[in-house]
Amino acid sequence: MELDYRGKHVLAPMVRVGTIPLRMLAAEYGADITYGEELIDHKVVKCFRQENEELQTVDFIEKATKEVVFRTSNEEKHRVVFQIGTADPIRALTAAQLVQNDVAAIDINMGCPKSFSLSGGMGAALLSKPDLVHDILTTLKRNLNIPVTCKIRLLKTYEDTVELARRIETTGVSAIGVHGRRIADRPRDPAQWDGIAAVVSALSIPVIANGDVFEYEDFQRIKDATGAASVMVARAACWNVSVFRPQGKLPWEDVKREYVKKCGLWDNDIKSSKHELKEMIMHYSCLEFAEGKSLNKCKDNADLADMYGVRDYYDQVQRLRSKRRNAFTAGTETFV
Repeated sequence: MELDYRGKHVLAPMVRVGTIPLRMLAAEYGADITYGEELIDHKVVKCFRQENEELQTVDFIEKATKEVVFRTSNEEKHRVVFQIGTADPIRALTAAQLVQNDVAAIDINMGCPKSFSLSGGMGAALLSKPDLVHDILTTLKRNLNIPVTCKIRLLKTYEDTVELARRIETTGVSAIGVHGRRIADRPRDPAQWDGIAAVVSALSIPVIANGDVFEYEDFQRIKDATGAASVMVARAACWNVSVFRPQGKLPWEDVKREYVKKCGLWDNDIKSSKHELKEMIMHYSCLEFAEGKSLNKCKDNADLADMYGVRDYYDQVQRLRSKRRNAFTAGTETFV
C-alpha cells in the first residue's frame, strides 16, 4: 500500500542521528513516517544488499570498507523513507533502485545548507537549479515503483518558493516537505510558518511542514497556521524522541535508556549511538559533567548498556542473536 502523506507526524532526516534505533523508538512513541539520515548517492551506489539473519535486518554495505551504510527492518518497511543527497539524476536513480524494495519511499534532499552539500551541488544548492530538480525527480518517478518526494527550504522570497514548488509538483511527486527557513537562517531564527502556508495554498499535493515543533501541541499549531497536510519534527525529536507521544514527553533519562536498548538490539554503529546521546546531553545538561566524560570513554554498545544500567537487556539480546546465528549456520550446513 502506497504511503499516505496526509495527517501524519514525521521524524525528519537527521545526519548521524536518524539510524534504525531512533527511527524505531520514534515509531513506538507515535511517529507515522520515519526518515533515515541523508545518504549521499556516491556512497550508496558502492553498496550491496545483504540480509542479516542475526539481527533480522536488511543491510546495505559499502563494498570496499564493509561499513553498514544503511540498516532497516521489515518492521519499518511501510513507513521508512530513504533520503538521498544528489546532484545527478542517473546516480540518484541507481541509488534509489538499490533500496526501493526495502523502503516505503524515496526523498531527495533539497534543503541542507551545510557546506559539504552545497559544494557538491546537493541539498540547498538545488534550489537555484529548477531544471536539474525537474530532471532528478522525473527520472525517479518514471523508473521507481514507490513514492518519490523532496524536502526544500524557503527561497529569498515566498513567490520564488511557490514558483519552485509548483515546478516540483509537475514532476508527479507524492508530497513535498518545506522547512520554514532560508539557507542563511540559523536554527535559532524563528521558522516562517507563513512561508510554508504560501506553498500549501499554491499546491494540491500534500505539504509536510517543518520548523519550530518542540512540543506535541505544536503539531496541531503548525497545521492550523499553515494548512499543511502533515508535520515533521527534527531537533525536538533529536533531544527527546518521545515528543511524538500524545500524552506528552517522557523524562529524558528514561528515553536515553530506551534508546541505548535499541542501539544494542539493532547493533547500531557506536559513533552514531554516541552522537545522539551527546545531542541529548548537550540539550538537557552538559558534556563536561560526569555523564559526558563517561560517554566519551564508551567503545561499544555494551559499554553504553553498562553505563545506562541496561546490561541485562543487552545480554539477553546477545543470547538471542547467538541462537539465531547457530540456527542459521545449522540450517545452511544441512542445506549444503
